[in-house]
Amino acid sequence: MHMNFIWGVIFLIAGGSLIVTRMRHPDYNKTTNIVGGFLVVLASVMILFSFIRVVPAGTVGVVDVFGKVVDDVRQPGLNMVNPFARLIVVNVKTEEESEIMSVPSQEGLSIDLDVTILYRLVPDKAREIYKTVGVNYRNIIITPQFRSACRGVTVNYEAKALYTSGREEISQKIHTELEVMLKDRGIILEKVLLRSIKLPAMVSQAIEVKLRAEQESEQMKFVLTKEQQEAERKVIEAKGIAQAQEIINKTLTPAYLQHEAIKAQTAMANSPNHTTVYIPSGDNGIPLVRYLNDDKGK
Repeated sequence: MHMNFIWGVIFLIAGGSLIVTRMRHPDYNKTTNIVGGFLVVLASVMILFSFIRVVPAGTVGVVDVFGKVVDDVRQPGLNMVNPFARLIVVNVKTEEESEIMSVPSQEGLSIDLDVTILYRLVPDKAREIYKTVGVNYRNIIITPQFRSACRGVTVNYEAKALYTSGREEISQKIHTELEVMLKDRGIILEKVLLRSIKLPAMVSQAIEVKLRAEQESEQMKFVLTKEQQEAERKVIEAKGIAQAQEIINKTLTPAYLQHEAIKAQTAMANSPNHTTVYIPSGDNGIPLVRYLNDDKGK
């Protein structure tokens, strides 16, 4: 029951009694009448305000009248409520649940998992939650199912997957399983965040050593592949040079060389420079050309 209503009734009775009693008293005076009237007005105001309840932003109100829950959920703002009823304010904003829990891996190792979930209550489900679970629905519904979903997912993964790239996949699977559990209750799961994973010290060291060895192996594969490609490039280059030399050797015939020598003679004869050409005797008849500058020849 609203306290304003109770005090209003008390002041109303007191003020009315004072007015009636003092009016019948031989020593009646106006001052007493004014006091009584003030109490009556104050009581009326308090009773009036006892019907008005405020539901804060981001919440909804559930009205409980002597154990009977009213069907309508009260929205944020001013609401007219039976003064004999209780108004239970239920939060529908996004809430956070964080926990460091010990979960098993596929190998049976115990791992400390620091995980956070973000969730919110559907406003229309506030009445049902209050009737079936109560205002402490977080500890009754969310926390136990939160733990159950995490353990149910991690038991299917090796510790290495929890420690490395499998974290995002694990987070998504926890989200999927927990979302199904909470949906029927009118609770929307917004996000599952894996903040940190702590493995036993020996396991962490073993995983780090293995990962380092795998990285070194991949690096060696890269080096070998690069060297192999370089070797293949050199072979291709050598084949190209050999083929070019073979083509050149086939085209360098005596007739071709003599033709080129005659062209050189003709060009030098028309040159303004004084050029001396030596044509040695020989079977092939190829001239030997020597350029002489006038200034140097003097």
